Amino acid sequence: MEKLSWEAERIMAERFGKDSIIALATTRDNVPYVRSVNAFYENRAFYVITYGLSNKMKQIEQNPLVAIAGDWFTAHGTAVNLGYFGKPENAEIAGKLRGAFAEWIDNGHNDFCDENTCILCIRLRDGILFSHGTRYEIDFEPA
Repeated sequence: MEKLSWEAERIMAERFGKDSIIALATTRDNVPYVRSVNAFYENRAFYVITYGLSNKMKQIEQNPLVAIAGDWFTAHGTAVNLGYFGKPENAEIAGKLRGAFAEWIDNGHNDFCDENTCILCIRLRDGILFSHGTRYEIDFEPA
């Protein structure tokens, strides 16, 4: 497995640096759970807007190790609750999520006044990316 190359990072940003649907797998009591989520990729991580009291967040609280799958991509990572979407510390990534999810973010599904509306960060550890016949086995950990 090689470190994240410039070419693989370019493909990741092109493919997932916008509103992307990925499958997110968590576990609870050794039982796997998978759901589709809207995600945005940037700098070795995926970001998701979610509800802090949801089953996925309860499962992540018990075990932060997750797996994801997307368009010709699969990976393992560690999920971290960054907390309330409106926290000043989240302003930069929240702004990027507002841009990426502009088509639906204000459709009433999210309650940005509710402090349980949070940002989930999935920090990637390793993954496999396919692009135009090339297989990239990637170590996402910083050098």
